[in-house]
Amino acid sequence: MASLSPDDEQGILVQEPNSFVRSLTLNRPEQLNALSDDMVSRLIELFLVYQQDAKVKLVILKGEGRAFCAGGDVAALARLLFEGNWRTAIEINGKLYKLMHLVATYKKLQVAILDGIVMGAGAAISIHGRFRVATENSIFAMPETALGSFPDMGSSHFLSRLPGSLGEYLALTGARLDGADMLACGLATHFVPLDKLALLVEALVLKMASPNISSYDLADNISVIIKEYSQQPNLAERSALNRMDTINKCFSKRTAEEIFTALENEAANSKTDDAWFSSTIHRLNRAAPASLKIALRSVRQGRTEGVVECLVREHRMSCISLRGEAHTDIKEGCRALLLDKDGNPKWEPSRLELVDDEMIDKVFTPFDENDELKELQVPIISKL
Repeated sequence: MASLSPDDEQGILVQEPNSFVRSLTLNRPEQLNALSDDMVSRLIELFLVYQQDAKVKLVILKGEGRAFCAGGDVAALARLLFEGNWRTAIEINGKLYKLMHLVATYKKLQVAILDGIVMGAGAAISIHGRFRVATENSIFAMPETALGSFPDMGSSHFLSRLPGSLGEYLALTGARLDGADMLACGLATHFVPLDKLALLVEALVLKMASPNISSYDLADNISVIIKEYSQQPNLAERSALNRMDTINKCFSKRTAEEIFTALENEAANSKTDDAWFSSTIHRLNRAAPASLKIALRSVRQGRTEGVVECLVREHRMSCISLRGEAHTDIKEGCRALLLDKDGNPKWEPSRLELVDDEMIDKVFTPFDENDELKELQVPIISKL
């Protein structure tokens, strides 16, 4: 009989089906399992305990309700910024980065069940792990540019390794992918229908308790088990992956301005009234212009960096933004979309052509020794 330990204050449900498996359920469904500071602290504590426990072979991560995880608690950070308490916001955000580093470098095997919404930090906490199981309910997106921010938490690492210019497209537009899309592009490692998820988890628990399984073939055994319950779903007709020729042609352009121009030219030359072009251009138009340029540069820089390097750099970029230095749109985006909810952010600068290179350079500049802000303090393993 599995033991269940609800951590009501931390928003994590902990199950121990046997000595070898730990199952963690993000349990803040009304907030779409957005990661509060308490949840992050508890997850770090649990992951560290399991890493030191020689018996634990597998950690399963799930979400309660209609989301796996909608990301970090951006609304809480926004309130801190409007109170002028950016130092606390940076401290809380830094803890989330340490969790992402722990997940990305974790020694135990992880299976994330990506049923429902998977966005922002919710994507990072799963995609940095080994096994990612999508379902027909999965909805992936990186919506940060519409909030006046940019995809972070190591996302420039996994976005930059997607096929062609798909990473640029997702980072700039915040467009959504479904479970079939996630499997096809590599964000998910498997696709398991909802009606088989419980059977999959049961099979994993039983297998990890088998006396015949050794530490040397754990990953292979887990892969074989998940494949038994997996399917190869068909892409929907509207799937962005059916647009890869156009995405590669437009989003491979050198600058955000050139991407806009390429999309407008392709739309003008289209022989049909294509809603995909209008939707994509609309998403870009509603995003913060500075965020578009930062996101584009970040994804492309991520192609030459390991995951830990990306985490360290993106942490620095986030600190500079939260402090309101160089890039200030995150506060306005949170006001318009999360607090006042008027849906009418006043971006500064308001147009792409007003965003100068010096402004963007400041967001990427390492801290000097006299700065009160410090680089993310984690072991640097550049090849990860």
